Amino acid sequence: MKQIYNLVFVGVFCCLTTFAQQGTEVYLANLDLNNDSLKINGEINLSQNEGYDNQPSFFSDNKILFSSTRKRQTDIALYDLIDKTTTWLSNTPNGSEYSPLKIPGRDAVSAVRLDEDGLQRLYEYDLKTGDSKVLIPNLKVGYHVWYSNDIIVCTVLIENRMDLVVYNLKENTNYTVQKNVGRSLHKIPNSELISFIAKVGENATITSLNPYSKEKKNITTLLGDSEDVTWTTDGSLITAYNKYLFSFKPSIDTEWKSLFEFQQTDIHGISRLAVSPNGKFISFVSKDAPYKIVQKQVETFNARDLEAFANCYSEEVLVKNFSKDTISVGREQLKEGYDAFYKRTPAVEVKVSSRIVINSTVIDQEFVSIGDKQKQQVAIYETDGLIKTMTFIRDKKTTFDPEVIVQKQLDAYNSRDIDGFLATYSTQAKILSYSGELRSDGTDAMRAGYTDFFNSAPDLHCEIINRIVIGNKVIDEESITANGNTFKAVAIYEVENNEIVKVTFVN
Repeated sequence: MKQIYNLVFVGVFCCLTTFAQQGTEVYLANLDLNNDSLKINGEINLSQNEGYDNQPSFFSDNKILFSSTRKRQTDIALYDLIDKTTTWLSNTPNGSEYSPLKIPGRDAVSAVRLDEDGLQRLYEYDLKTGDSKVLIPNLKVGYHVWYSNDIIVCTVLIENRMDLVVYNLKENTNYTVQKNVGRSLHKIPNSELISFIAKVGENATITSLNPYSKEKKNITTLLGDSEDVTWTTDGSLITAYNKYLFSFKPSIDTEWKSLFEFQQTDIHGISRLAVSPNGKFISFVSKDAPYKIVQKQVETFNARDLEAFANCYSEEVLVKNFSKDTISVGREQLKEGYDAFYKRTPAVEVKVSSRIVINSTVIDQEFVSIGDKQKQQVAIYETDGLIKTMTFIRDKKTTFDPEVIVQKQLDAYNSRDIDGFLATYSTQAKILSYSGELRSDGTDAMRAGYTDFFNSAPDLHCEIINRIVIGNKVIDEESITANGNTFKAVAIYEVENNEIVKVTFVN
Protein backbone atom coordinates (compact mmCIF):
# COMPACT_ATOMS: atom_id res chain seq x y z
CA MET A 1 0.00 0.00 0.00
CA LYS A 2 2.60 2.53 1.03
CA GLN A 3 5.78 3.66 -0.64
CA ILE A 4 8.43 3.14 1.97
CA TYR A 5 11.22 5.48 1.09
CA ASN A 6 13.87 3.85 -1.06
CA LEU A 7 12.35 0.46 -0.28
CA VAL A 8 14.05 -2.25 -2.31
CA PHE A 9 12.22 -5.52 -2.93
CA VAL A 10 14.68 -8.41 -2.73
CA GLY A 11 14.78 -12.07 -1.81
CA VAL A 12 13.11 -15.24 -2.88
CA PHE A 13 9.40 -15.41 -3.58
CA CYS A 14 7.08 -17.20 -1.21
CA CYS A 15 3.48 -18.22 -1.69
CA LEU A 16 0.51 -16.62 -0.02
CA THR A 17 -1.07 -19.16 2.28
CA THR A 18 -4.47 -17.49 2.02
CA PHE A 19 -6.21 -17.41 -1.34
CA ALA A 20 -7.19 -13.85 -2.26
CA GLN A 21 -10.76 -13.76 -3.52
CA GLN A 22 -12.31 -10.52 -4.61
CA GLY A 23 -14.80 -9.14 -2.14
CA THR A 24 -18.32 -9.26 -3.58
CA GLU A 25 -21.87 -8.69 -2.33
CA VAL A 26 -25.26 -9.99 -3.49
CA TYR A 27 -27.89 -7.33 -4.14
CA LEU A 28 -31.64 -7.37 -4.79
CA ALA A 29 -33.78 -4.76 -6.55
CA ASN A 30 -37.37 -4.38 -7.65
CA LEU A 31 -37.93 -5.04 -11.35
CA ASP A 32 -40.99 -3.41 -12.94
CA LEU A 33 -42.02 -4.59 -16.39
CA ASN A 34 -44.56 -2.17 -17.83
CA ASN A 35 -45.48 -1.42 -21.45
CA ASP A 36 -42.26 -2.90 -22.84
CA SER A 37 -40.16 -0.82 -20.45
CA LEU A 38 -38.06 -1.88 -17.47
CA LYS A 39 -37.72 0.05 -14.23
CA ILE A 40 -35.40 -0.82 -11.36
CA ASN A 41 -35.48 0.56 -7.82
CA GLY A 42 -35.12 -0.26 -4.14
CA GLU A 43 -31.66 -1.84 -4.27
CA ILE A 44 -30.60 -3.61 -1.05
CA ASN A 45 -27.52 -5.60 -0.05
CA LEU A 46 -28.69 -9.12 0.82
CA SER A 47 -25.42 -10.71 1.89
CA GLN A 48 -23.92 -8.00 4.13
CA ASN A 49 -20.86 -10.18 4.55
CA GLU A 50 -17.18 -9.40 4.24
CA GLY A 51 -15.55 -11.59 1.64
CA TYR A 52 -16.99 -13.64 -1.22
CA ASP A 53 -20.77 -13.61 -1.79
CA ASN A 54 -21.74 -14.57 -5.31
CA GLN A 55 -23.78 -16.56 -7.86
CA PRO A 56 -27.36 -15.74 -6.85
CA SER A 57 -30.31 -17.76 -8.18
CA PHE A 58 -33.95 -17.75 -7.17
CA PHE A 59 -35.15 -20.76 -5.19
CA SER A 60 -38.68 -19.30 -5.47
CA ASP A 61 -40.28 -15.91 -5.96
CA ASN A 62 -39.37 -14.93 -2.40
CA LYS A 63 -36.17 -16.87 -1.69
CA ILE A 64 -32.67 -16.50 -3.14
CA LEU A 65 -29.79 -18.95 -3.12
CA PHE A 66 -26.18 -17.77 -3.23
CA SER A 67 -22.66 -18.85 -2.31
CA SER A 68 -21.19 -17.14 0.73
CA THR A 69 -17.90 -17.38 2.59
CA ARG A 70 -17.79 -18.11 6.31
CA LYS A 71 -14.99 -19.55 8.46
CA ARG A 72 -12.65 -19.85 5.46
CA GLN A 73 -15.10 -21.99 3.45
CA THR A 74 -17.86 -21.18 0.97
CA ASP A 75 -21.31 -22.59 1.74
CA ILE A 76 -24.82 -22.33 0.31
CA ALA A 77 -26.94 -19.53 1.81
CA LEU A 78 -30.71 -19.05 1.41
CA TYR A 79 -32.16 -15.56 1.89
CA ASP A 80 -35.87 -15.11 2.63
CA LEU A 81 -37.18 -11.86 1.14
CA ILE A 82 -40.20 -11.82 3.45
CA ASP A 83 -38.51 -12.64 6.76
CA LYS A 84 -35.25 -10.94 5.72
CA THR A 85 -33.29 -13.82 7.22
CA THR A 86 -30.43 -15.96 5.93
CA THR A 87 -30.26 -19.74 6.44
CA TRP A 88 -27.20 -21.88 5.77
CA LEU A 89 -28.01 -24.96 3.68
CA SER A 90 -24.57 -26.57 3.71
CA ASN A 91 -21.59 -26.85 6.01
CA THR A 92 -18.64 -28.43 4.23
CA PRO A 93 -15.41 -28.02 6.24
CA ASN A 94 -13.39 -29.93 3.64
CA GLY A 95 -14.79 -28.17 0.59
CA SER A 96 -16.79 -25.25 -0.77
CA GLU A 97 -20.02 -24.95 -2.77
CA TYR A 98 -20.61 -22.69 -5.74
CA SER A 99 -23.43 -21.90 -8.20
CA PRO A 100 -26.38 -23.27 -6.18
CA LEU A 101 -29.65 -23.94 -8.07
CA LYS A 102 -33.08 -25.24 -7.11
CA ILE A 103 -33.64 -28.78 -8.45
CA PRO A 104 -36.95 -28.84 -10.36
CA GLY A 105 -39.87 -30.50 -8.55
CA ARG A 106 -37.89 -31.33 -5.42
CA ASP A 107 -36.99 -29.77 -2.09
CA ALA A 108 -33.32 -29.96 -2.98
CA VAL A 109 -30.46 -27.88 -4.32
CA SER A 110 -27.61 -28.65 -6.70
CA ALA A 111 -24.21 -26.98 -6.43
CA VAL A 112 -20.65 -27.35 -7.67
CA ARG A 113 -18.41 -28.56 -4.83
CA LEU A 114 -14.71 -27.86 -4.89
CA ASP A 115 -13.06 -30.24 -2.43
CA GLU A 116 -9.68 -29.79 -0.77
CA ASP A 117 -8.31 -32.73 -2.74
CA GLY A 118 -8.91 -30.77 -5.95
CA LEU A 119 -12.02 -32.64 -7.13
CA GLN A 120 -14.74 -30.46 -8.62
CA ARG A 121 -18.08 -32.18 -9.08
CA LEU A 122 -21.80 -31.42 -9.14
CA TYR A 123 -23.61 -32.40 -5.93
CA GLU A 124 -27.22 -32.65 -4.78
CA TYR A 125 -28.22 -31.38 -1.31
CA ASP A 126 -31.45 -32.64 0.27
CA LEU A 127 -32.94 -29.79 2.30
CA LYS A 128 -34.99 -32.07 4.55
CA THR A 129 -32.26 -34.50 5.59
CA GLY A 130 -29.17 -32.37 4.94
CA ASP A 131 -27.60 -35.26 3.03
CA SER A 132 -25.54 -34.69 -0.10
CA LYS A 133 -24.52 -36.95 -2.98
CA VAL A 134 -22.71 -36.65 -6.28
CA LEU A 135 -24.95 -36.03 -9.29
CA ILE A 136 -22.34 -36.17 -12.05
CA PRO A 137 -19.32 -38.17 -10.88
CA ASN A 138 -17.18 -38.24 -14.00
CA LEU A 139 -17.20 -34.62 -15.24
CA LYS A 140 -15.54 -31.49 -13.82
CA VAL A 141 -18.57 -29.21 -13.91
CA GLY A 142 -18.08 -25.45 -13.91
CA TYR A 143 -21.64 -24.10 -14.26
CA HIS A 144 -25.01 -25.73 -14.88
CA VAL A 145 -28.71 -25.17 -15.51
CA TRP A 146 -31.60 -27.62 -15.10
CA TYR A 147 -33.49 -28.19 -18.35
CA SER A 148 -35.85 -30.78 -16.84
CA ASN A 149 -35.98 -33.15 -13.87
CA ASP A 150 -33.49 -35.46 -15.59
CA ILE A 151 -31.48 -33.26 -17.96
CA ILE A 152 -28.73 -30.87 -16.94
CA VAL A 153 -26.96 -28.56 -19.37
CA CYS A 154 -23.53 -27.72 -17.96
CA THR A 155 -20.12 -26.34 -18.75
CA VAL A 156 -17.30 -28.83 -18.25
CA LEU A 157 -13.68 -27.89 -17.71
CA ILE A 158 -11.49 -29.36 -20.44
CA GLU A 159 -7.84 -28.30 -20.25
CA ASN A 160 -7.92 -24.48 -20.39
CA ARG A 161 -11.48 -24.04 -21.66
CA MET A 162 -15.10 -24.90 -20.86
CA ASP A 163 -17.24 -27.05 -23.18
CA LEU A 164 -21.04 -27.22 -23.17
CA VAL A 165 -22.36 -30.68 -22.28
CA VAL A 166 -25.92 -32.06 -22.04
CA TYR A 167 -26.14 -34.72 -19.32
CA ASN A 168 -29.06 -37.18 -18.95
CA LEU A 169 -29.21 -38.28 -15.30
CA LYS A 170 -31.79 -41.01 -15.94
CA GLU A 171 -29.79 -42.70 -18.69
CA ASN A 172 -26.37 -41.63 -17.39
CA THR A 173 -25.36 -40.37 -20.84
CA ASN A 174 -23.95 -37.11 -22.13
CA TYR A 175 -22.90 -35.38 -25.32
CA THR A 176 -20.89 -32.25 -26.08
CA VAL A 177 -22.79 -29.42 -27.75
CA GLN A 178 -20.03 -26.88 -28.29
CA LYS A 179 -16.42 -26.30 -27.35
CA ASN A 180 -15.26 -23.10 -25.61
CA VAL A 181 -18.27 -21.50 -23.96
CA GLY A 182 -18.91 -18.90 -21.24
CA ARG A 183 -20.34 -19.26 -17.76
CA SER A 184 -23.83 -17.81 -18.25
CA LEU A 185 -26.47 -20.55 -18.69
CA HIS A 186 -30.24 -19.91 -18.52
CA LYS A 187 -33.58 -21.33 -19.48
CA ILE A 188 -35.28 -19.01 -21.96
CA PRO A 189 -38.74 -18.08 -20.62
CA ASN A 190 -41.81 -19.46 -22.43
CA SER A 191 -39.75 -21.74 -24.64
CA GLU A 192 -38.14 -25.19 -24.78
CA LEU A 193 -34.70 -23.62 -25.11
CA ILE A 194 -31.73 -22.70 -22.99
CA SER A 195 -29.17 -19.97 -23.73
CA PHE A 196 -25.40 -20.16 -23.48
CA ILE A 197 -22.39 -18.07 -24.51
CA ALA A 198 -20.50 -19.37 -27.54
CA LYS A 199 -16.91 -18.14 -27.85
CA VAL A 200 -15.35 -18.23 -31.29
CA GLY A 201 -12.11 -16.30 -31.64
CA GLU A 202 -12.64 -12.82 -30.24
CA ASN A 203 -16.42 -13.06 -30.53
CA ALA A 204 -18.83 -14.08 -27.77
CA THR A 205 -22.39 -14.77 -28.91
CA ILE A 206 -25.52 -15.49 -26.89
CA THR A 207 -26.88 -18.66 -28.48
CA SER A 208 -30.02 -20.74 -27.98
CA LEU A 209 -30.06 -24.54 -27.75
CA ASN A 210 -32.76 -27.18 -27.86
CA PRO A 211 -31.16 -30.04 -25.88
CA TYR A 212 -33.37 -32.66 -27.59
CA SER A 213 -33.01 -31.63 -31.24
CA LYS A 214 -29.51 -30.14 -30.66
CA GLU A 215 -30.55 -27.16 -32.81
CA LYS A 216 -28.58 -23.96 -32.08
CA LYS A 217 -29.34 -20.39 -33.14
CA ASN A 218 -27.40 -17.18 -32.58
CA ILE A 219 -29.35 -14.51 -30.70
CA THR A 220 -26.93 -11.56 -30.38
CA THR A 221 -23.35 -10.77 -29.46
CA LEU A 222 -22.35 -9.88 -25.92
CA LEU A 223 -21.82 -6.25 -25.03
CA GLY A 224 -18.12 -5.45 -24.65
CA ASP A 225 -16.36 -7.85 -22.31
CA SER A 226 -19.51 -8.63 -20.33
CA GLU A 227 -19.79 -12.30 -19.31
CA ASP A 228 -23.25 -12.39 -17.72
CA VAL A 229 -26.83 -12.17 -18.92
CA THR A 230 -30.27 -13.03 -17.60
CA TRP A 231 -33.78 -13.23 -19.05
CA THR A 232 -36.88 -11.32 -17.98
CA THR A 233 -40.29 -12.98 -18.08
CA ASP A 234 -41.25 -11.06 -21.22
CA GLY A 235 -38.29 -12.48 -23.15
CA SER A 236 -35.81 -9.62 -22.82
CA LEU A 237 -32.11 -10.09 -22.10
CA ILE A 238 -30.32 -8.00 -19.47
CA THR A 239 -26.56 -7.61 -19.20
CA ALA A 240 -24.28 -5.39 -17.12
CA TYR A 241 -21.20 -3.24 -17.55
CA ASN A 242 -19.62 -1.66 -14.47
CA LYS A 243 -22.66 -0.01 -12.79
CA TYR A 244 -24.88 0.08 -15.89
CA LEU A 245 -27.55 -2.34 -17.08
CA PHE A 246 -28.48 -2.83 -20.74
CA SER A 247 -31.42 -4.66 -22.31
CA PHE A 248 -32.02 -6.49 -25.57
CA LYS A 249 -35.34 -7.95 -26.72
CA PRO A 250 -34.64 -10.41 -29.56
CA SER A 251 -38.12 -10.02 -31.04
CA ILE A 252 -37.73 -6.28 -31.68
CA ASP A 253 -34.19 -5.02 -30.98
CA THR A 254 -31.16 -4.96 -33.23
CA GLU A 255 -28.73 -3.64 -30.61
CA TRP A 256 -28.37 -3.33 -26.84
CA LYS A 257 -30.20 -0.41 -25.19
CA SER A 258 -29.09 1.49 -22.11
CA LEU A 259 -31.46 0.52 -19.31
CA PHE A 260 -30.30 1.78 -15.92
CA GLU A 261 -27.41 3.32 -14.00
CA PHE A 262 -27.03 2.54 -10.31
CA GLN A 263 -26.25 5.63 -8.26
CA GLN A 264 -25.14 3.90 -5.06
CA THR A 265 -21.39 4.32 -4.62
CA ASP A 266 -21.14 0.79 -3.18
CA ILE A 267 -22.43 -0.79 -6.40
CA HIS A 268 -19.56 -1.34 -8.81
CA GLY A 269 -18.51 -3.96 -11.35
CA ILE A 270 -21.87 -5.73 -11.65
CA SER A 271 -21.99 -9.41 -12.66
CA ARG A 272 -24.00 -12.64 -12.12
CA LEU A 273 -27.58 -11.56 -12.87
CA ALA A 274 -30.79 -13.43 -11.99
CA VAL A 275 -34.51 -12.63 -12.32
CA SER A 276 -37.20 -14.10 -10.06
CA PRO A 277 -39.74 -16.55 -11.58
CA ASN A 278 -42.53 -13.97 -11.26
CA GLY A 279 -40.36 -11.29 -12.88
CA LYS A 280 -40.69 -8.86 -9.97
CA PHE A 281 -37.11 -8.94 -8.68
CA ILE A 282 -33.60 -8.86 -10.09
CA SER A 283 -30.55 -10.03 -8.16
CA PHE A 284 -26.96 -9.22 -9.08
CA VAL A 285 -23.44 -9.26 -7.69
CA SER A 286 -21.36 -6.17 -7.07
CA LYS A 287 -17.64 -6.07 -6.45
CA ASP A 288 -16.54 -4.28 -3.31
CA ALA A 289 -16.48 -0.53 -3.92
CA PRO A 290 -12.97 0.75 -4.73
CA TYR A 291 -12.77 2.87 -1.58
CA LYS A 292 -13.56 -0.18 0.58
CA ILE A 293 -10.72 -2.18 -0.97
CA VAL A 294 -8.26 0.68 -0.47
CA GLN A 295 -9.41 1.35 3.09
CA LYS A 296 -9.04 -2.32 3.98
CA GLN A 297 -5.42 -2.35 2.85
CA VAL A 298 -4.76 0.83 4.85
CA GLU A 299 -6.14 -0.84 7.97
CA THR A 300 -4.34 -4.14 7.44
CA PHE A 301 -1.09 -2.29 6.74
CA ASN A 302 -1.37 -0.43 10.06
CA ALA A 303 -2.27 -3.71 11.81
CA ARG A 304 0.86 -5.30 10.29
CA ASP A 305 -1.29 -8.17 9.01
CA LEU A 306 0.87 -9.06 6.04
CA GLU A 307 -1.37 -11.82 4.66
CA ALA A 308 -4.54 -9.73 4.74
CA PHE A 309 -2.66 -6.70 3.40
CA ALA A 310 -1.16 -8.59 0.46
CA ASN A 311 -4.51 -10.19 -0.35
CA CYS A 312 -5.93 -6.74 -1.13
CA TYR A 313 -3.84 -6.81 -4.31
CA SER A 314 -4.15 -8.73 -7.55
CA GLU A 315 -1.56 -11.39 -8.33
CA GLU A 316 -0.11 -9.18 -11.09
CA VAL A 317 -0.20 -5.88 -9.18
CA LEU A 318 2.12 -3.22 -10.57
CA VAL A 319 3.70 -0.82 -8.06
CA LYS A 320 5.43 2.26 -9.42
CA ASN A 321 6.34 5.89 -8.90
CA PHE A 322 4.47 8.51 -10.89
CA SER A 323 4.50 8.18 -13.76
CA LYS A 324 6.64 5.31 -15.10
CA ASP A 325 9.28 4.24 -12.56
CA THR A 326 8.47 0.60 -11.70
CA ILE A 327 9.06 -0.49 -8.10
CA SER A 328 7.72 -4.05 -8.15
CA VAL A 329 5.59 -6.42 -10.18
CA GLY A 330 3.32 -9.05 -8.63
CA ARG A 331 1.79 -9.76 -5.24
CA GLU A 332 4.59 -12.10 -4.20
CA GLN A 333 7.29 -9.48 -4.71
CA LEU A 334 5.16 -6.87 -2.93
CA LYS A 335 4.67 -9.19 0.02
CA GLU A 336 8.38 -10.02 0.25
CA GLY A 337 9.29 -6.33 0.30
CA TYR A 338 6.81 -5.36 3.00
CA ASP A 339 7.77 -8.36 5.10
CA ALA A 340 11.36 -7.10 5.13
CA PHE A 341 10.15 -3.57 5.88
CA TYR A 342 8.10 -4.69 8.89
CA LYS A 343 11.08 -6.60 10.31
CA ARG A 344 13.31 -3.54 10.27
CA THR A 345 10.63 -0.98 11.16
CA PRO A 346 9.07 -1.48 14.62
CA ALA A 347 6.68 1.47 14.43
CA VAL A 348 4.81 2.68 11.35
CA GLU A 349 1.38 4.19 10.81
CA VAL A 350 -0.46 5.63 7.84
CA LYS A 351 -3.25 8.19 8.08
CA VAL A 352 -5.37 9.22 5.09
CA SER A 353 -5.97 12.96 5.22
CA SER A 354 -7.86 13.28 1.92
CA ARG A 355 -9.40 10.83 -0.52
CA ILE A 356 -10.63 11.22 -4.12
CA VAL A 357 -12.67 8.47 -5.79
CA ILE A 358 -13.35 8.52 -9.51
CA ASN A 359 -14.86 5.39 -11.04
CA SER A 360 -12.49 2.52 -10.13
CA THR A 361 -9.57 4.77 -9.15
CA VAL A 362 -8.84 5.99 -5.61
CA ILE A 363 -6.37 8.78 -4.85
CA ASP A 364 -5.22 9.08 -1.23
CA GLN A 365 -3.26 11.88 0.38
CA GLU A 366 -1.37 10.06 3.11
CA PHE A 367 0.80 10.93 6.07
CA VAL A 368 3.25 8.16 6.97
CA SER A 369 4.77 8.10 10.46
CA ILE A 370 7.91 5.97 10.81
CA GLY A 371 9.16 6.30 14.37
CA ASP A 372 9.31 10.03 15.09
CA LYS A 373 9.51 11.01 11.42
CA GLN A 374 6.54 11.92 9.25
CA LYS A 375 6.33 12.14 5.48
CA GLN A 376 3.55 13.11 3.09
CA GLN A 377 2.80 11.15 -0.08
CA VAL A 378 -0.01 10.51 -2.53
CA ALA A 379 -1.00 6.98 -3.54
CA ILE A 380 -3.10 6.32 -6.63
CA TYR A 381 -4.89 2.96 -6.70
CA GLU A 382 -6.52 1.41 -9.76
CA THR A 383 -8.90 -1.34 -8.71
CA ASP A 384 -10.87 -4.16 -10.23
CA GLY A 385 -12.18 -6.08 -7.25
CA LEU A 386 -8.58 -6.03 -5.98
CA ILE A 387 -5.89 -3.35 -6.34
CA LYS A 388 -4.24 -3.85 -9.72
CA THR A 389 -1.90 -0.84 -9.79
CA MET A 390 -0.49 1.40 -7.06
CA THR A 391 1.35 4.58 -8.01
CA PHE A 392 3.15 6.91 -5.60
CA ILE A 393 3.77 10.64 -5.83
CA ARG A 394 6.53 11.70 -3.44
CA ASP A 395 6.74 15.01 -1.65
CA LYS A 396 9.69 17.22 -2.47
CA LYS A 397 10.69 20.78 -1.68
CA THR A 398 10.05 23.52 -4.25
CA THR A 399 11.02 27.18 -4.44
CA PHE A 400 7.53 28.14 -5.64
CA ASP A 401 3.90 27.40 -4.85
CA PRO A 402 2.44 25.31 -7.72
CA GLU A 403 -1.11 26.01 -6.53
CA VAL A 404 -0.82 29.69 -7.54
CA ILE A 405 -0.33 29.00 -11.25
CA VAL A 406 -2.87 26.16 -11.29
CA GLN A 407 -5.51 28.42 -9.71
CA LYS A 408 -4.67 31.15 -12.24
CA GLN A 409 -5.34 28.77 -15.15
CA LEU A 410 -8.60 27.65 -13.51
CA ASP A 411 -9.81 31.25 -13.22
CA ALA A 412 -8.98 31.87 -16.90
CA TYR A 413 -10.74 28.60 -17.83
CA ASN A 414 -13.93 29.67 -16.06
CA SER A 415 -13.73 33.08 -17.76
CA ARG A 416 -13.19 31.32 -21.12
CA ASP A 417 -10.11 33.53 -21.55
CA ILE A 418 -8.06 31.47 -23.99
CA ASP A 419 -5.00 33.76 -23.91
CA GLY A 420 -4.93 33.96 -20.12
CA PHE A 421 -5.51 30.21 -19.91
CA LEU A 422 -2.64 29.29 -22.24
CA ALA A 423 -0.31 31.83 -20.60
CA THR A 424 -0.13 29.54 -17.57
CA TYR A 425 1.28 26.68 -19.66
CA SER A 426 4.71 25.95 -21.06
CA THR A 427 4.71 26.18 -24.86
CA GLN A 428 5.73 22.50 -24.86
CA ALA A 429 3.06 21.41 -22.37
CA LYS A 430 1.62 17.94 -22.80
CA ILE A 431 -1.80 16.61 -21.90
CA LEU A 432 -2.05 12.88 -21.27
CA SER A 433 -4.48 10.24 -20.10
CA TYR A 434 -3.59 8.29 -16.98
CA SER A 435 -2.71 5.31 -19.17
CA GLY A 436 -0.03 7.46 -20.83
CA GLU A 437 -1.84 8.26 -24.09
CA LEU A 438 -0.80 11.67 -25.46
CA ARG A 439 -3.90 13.79 -26.01
CA SER A 440 -2.32 17.13 -26.86
CA ASP A 441 1.25 18.34 -27.43
CA GLY A 442 2.12 22.04 -27.12
CA THR A 443 0.03 25.17 -26.61
CA ASP A 444 -0.68 25.57 -30.33
CA ALA A 445 -2.62 22.31 -30.30
CA MET A 446 -4.27 23.30 -27.01
CA ARG A 447 -5.36 26.63 -28.47
CA ALA A 448 -7.20 24.96 -31.33
CA GLY A 449 -9.04 22.52 -29.09
CA TYR A 450 -9.84 24.81 -26.18
CA THR A 451 -10.90 27.76 -28.38
CA ASP A 452 -13.64 25.62 -29.92
CA PHE A 453 -14.61 24.31 -26.51
CA PHE A 454 -14.79 27.78 -24.93
CA ASN A 455 -16.85 29.13 -27.81
CA SER A 456 -19.31 26.23 -27.83
CA ALA A 457 -19.99 26.13 -24.07
CA PRO A 458 -21.42 29.44 -22.79
CA ASP A 459 -22.20 27.86 -19.39
CA LEU A 460 -18.70 26.43 -18.98
CA HIS A 461 -17.64 26.24 -15.34
CA CYS A 462 -15.22 24.10 -13.35
CA GLU A 463 -15.64 23.74 -9.60
CA ILE A 464 -12.89 22.22 -7.45
CA ILE A 465 -14.31 19.57 -5.13
CA ASN A 466 -10.98 18.57 -3.62
CA ARG A 467 -7.40 19.72 -4.11
CA ILE A 468 -4.19 18.03 -3.06
CA VAL A 469 -0.85 19.85 -3.33
CA ILE A 470 2.32 17.75 -3.08
CA GLY A 471 5.76 18.90 -4.23
CA ASN A 472 5.44 20.45 -7.67
CA LYS A 473 2.12 18.75 -8.36
CA VAL A 474 -1.48 19.80 -7.85
CA ILE A 475 -4.22 17.18 -7.98
CA ASP A 476 -7.68 18.62 -8.59
CA GLU A 477 -10.96 16.74 -8.31
CA GLU A 478 -13.14 18.74 -10.69
CA SER A 479 -16.85 19.03 -11.40
CA ILE A 480 -17.24 20.47 -14.89
CA THR A 481 -20.43 21.90 -16.37
CA ALA A 482 -20.69 22.40 -20.14
CA ASN A 483 -23.81 22.79 -22.28
CA GLY A 484 -26.11 21.70 -19.48
CA ASN A 485 -24.15 18.55 -18.66
CA THR A 486 -22.04 18.00 -15.55
CA PHE A 487 -19.25 15.46 -15.32
CA LYS A 488 -16.40 14.68 -12.97
CA ALA A 489 -12.68 14.45 -13.70
CA VAL A 490 -9.38 14.44 -11.88
CA ALA A 491 -6.41 16.39 -13.24
CA ILE A 492 -2.81 16.04 -12.08
CA TYR A 493 -0.90 19.26 -12.89
CA GLU A 494 2.90 19.26 -12.92
CA VAL A 495 4.52 22.68 -12.55
CA GLU A 496 8.09 23.68 -13.33
CA ASN A 497 9.49 27.24 -13.37
CA ASN A 498 5.99 28.56 -12.58
CA GLU A 499 4.57 26.98 -15.75
CA ILE A 500 2.31 23.97 -16.16
CA VAL A 501 4.37 21.49 -18.14
CA LYS A 502 2.10 18.44 -18.00
CA VAL A 503 -1.51 17.56 -17.18
CA THR A 504 -2.58 13.95 -16.63
CA PHE A 505 -6.32 13.29 -16.59
CA VAL A 506 -7.78 10.46 -14.53
CA ASN A 507 -11.38 9.67 -15.53
